[in-house]
Amino acid sequence: MTRVLVVDDEPQIVRTLRINLKARGYQVDAAPDGRTALDLAARYHPDLVVLDLGLPDLDGVEVIHGLRGWLDVPIIVLSARHSAAEKVTALDAGADDYVTKPFGMDELLARIRAALRRAVPAWAAPVVTTADFTVDLAAKRVTRDGADVRLTPTEWHVLEVLVRNPGRLVSQRQLLREVWGPSYETETNYLRVYMAQLRRKLEPDPPRPRYLITEPGMGYRFAE
Repeated sequence: MTRVLVVDDEPQIVRTLRINLKARGYQVDAAPDGRTALDLAARYHPDLVVLDLGLPDLDGVEVIHGLRGWLDVPIIVLSARHSAAEKVTALDAGADDYVTKPFGMDELLARIRAALRRAVPAWAAPVVTTADFTVDLAAKRVTRDGADVRLTPTEWHVLEVLVRNPGRLVSQRQLLREVWGPSYETETNYLRVYMAQLRRKLEPDPPRPRYLITEPGMGYRFAE
């Protein structure tokens, strides 16, 4: 049975999540604050965490850092904080997705299912195949319609980071740091240029991308 840890200090939200998750076969643990969440995670090793950021003792980002020190499972932030900066901070800390309150239960459940599907080591699927192109991570090769797609080293590195995180929102800062280094974390114009180049080479309709998706103000997502 898949185990979900819900971390929220609003009893009504916890109750609603518990009822809906249990009705779909999940086992649910609940924590009203950050320290209890870290303790429950250490004791029960959840398969996924749903985390509010506005906790009474620790900030949710601190909890993410605490979990990411040893736990490699999906973390979905569920928060009333709407600003792009706060979303980016949570994603950079290690969250896999971000849902704002008020939220639709069906959407949240879909995101939980998607996050659990993605929780497979990247090395388990070294070849990623879409309807329009194939990415061989081991061979560092991209093919489209049976022919190799010529990518520059930087284009490849951007694509590789996204493909290794399928469906997951990769923040602008994380992408810049991984491809160019820590001193380039504010150079968002780099990403616009290279994403445009990748879309021209890979997308069937570059102005309306199907695979290399922009999340305005936050980052990018690879949709299989």
